[in-house]
Amino acid sequence: MPTEQHIKTAMQSYIDCFNRDDLEGILSLYAEDAVVEDPAGSEPVRGKAAIAEFYRNVVNGTTRIRREEPIRGSHANSGAMAVHIETKVEGATIVIHVIEIMNFNDDGRIASMTAYWGKGDMETK
Repeated sequence: MPTEQHIKTAMQSYIDCFNRDDLEGILSLYAEDAVVEDPAGSEPVRGKAAIAEFYRNVVNGTTRIRREEPIRGSHANSGAMAVHIETKVEGATIVIHVIEIMNFNDDGRIASMTAYWGKGDMETK
């Protein structure tokens, strides 16, 4: 099982890669059989190839992630972080307030990521 420090470092790397538009860096953090559910309650995206397609749509040069609090660990194989995701849509700036939970496999790769946000968590600037 990965250590709490490994989990926190990997989650910060996820943010750093995202903000550099480093799609390959993001994908390197995921297990081959990982699952992404963004937002929670939507149809899960399963497997690295499908996850790559998902991220191609959001790692686009205009979307950035800002962490609002320290990344939180657990007594198991997961971590959580509160982030603001800012993007531009049709000339408007949209901010989404999100809680992301990531579970890690024994190899230290992300096995699942679930993003918790709803329509009420979006604002237009």
